[in-house]
Amino acid sequence: MSLNSLPPVQEVAVPLGERSYTVFVGKGAVSHINRLLPASARRAVVVTQSGIATIPDLEIPTLTIHIPAGEEHKSLSTIEDLCRQFAQFGLTRNDVVIGVGGGLVTDVAGFAASAYHRGTAVVHVATTLLAMVDAAIGGKTGVNLPEGKNLVGAFWQPSGVICDTNYLDTLPERELRCGWGEVAKYHFLTGDDMLALSVEERIALCVKIKATIVAADEREGGVRALLNYGHTFGHAIETTTHHQYAHGEAVAIGLLCAAHLAHVLGRIDSARVEHHYNVIHTYGLQASLPSTMSAQEWLEVMARDKKALDGLTFILDGPNGLETVSPVAQESVVEALNRMANKS
Repeated sequence: MSLNSLPPVQEVAVPLGERSYTVFVGKGAVSHINRLLPASARRAVVVTQSGIATIPDLEIPTLTIHIPAGEEHKSLSTIEDLCRQFAQFGLTRNDVVIGVGGGLVTDVAGFAASAYHRGTAVVHVATTLLAMVDAAIGGKTGVNLPEGKNLVGAFWQPSGVICDTNYLDTLPERELRCGWGEVAKYHFLTGDDMLALSVEERIALCVKIKATIVAADEREGGVRALLNYGHTFGHAIETTTHHQYAHGEAVAIGLLCAAHLAHVLGRIDSARVEHHYNVIHTYGLQASLPSTMSAQEWLEVMARDKKALDGLTFILDGPNGLETVSPVAQESVVEALNRMANKS
């Protein structure tokens, strides 16, 4: 298929020097996949899950591997299984791994590619809203341990990313809510009126914002940590409820927890807290704490967060926008949770 016959897409650059790549956003973007394959690739392995839409035929021999659904399979044992199948197929470091699916698939496929032969190219085809605006972009890969989410992983930039918005037409409502929870975060990273944009434009803007931040801080040593707004609380929700909440649903609640914490610390006023609630309500997301919440259990999980190098650490709103705040006293966190519980 010639380039002129391919459907038009928005192309968003992620400028990282020799690791730079392009994100294609739009309806039919997956038709461009062969443009993203490394010139050296002679074989490809597609990592996906059952029930996920297929991609067009590639121009090179391809093996498709289906990994099980569920966070319990986002594990080191899954990585071992994938790498063994890569080896049996004869995949070399000059070939390519293609992750087709949501954030779980792109995290697992990316980490397996980063480890196999100490680094094999990976292309991501994001099929969920969450993956399109966050998980598939930026090169963070990883798997879970029983002690917490994403504790083992690597930074491994893809060779390209596809965000085909046609995939959203068949997503279950909960999967869309999960993505909107992550999109809500971007409202506090930009002054743009995101609600005035079309879904496609909103996704492209989220990609651009993330690309700019990743380009400034590829390995999360500074400004990139801002992309974790709401995530410290969100990960605690996921872990302590044994993943009864999808990631974006947990992040949405986490954004409200973080707003209350910023208010407790005197960083924002009550009107700004209400603005957080307005954004969350606009996306139809839950705005109350889990009924089984245990503040002590949450504190234990948050203490293991990868940002918590010098005590409890949070990304919090304030007069200068989002900032990393550390250390935060446990008493302040408990007070914030109490205020949120009383508001529900």
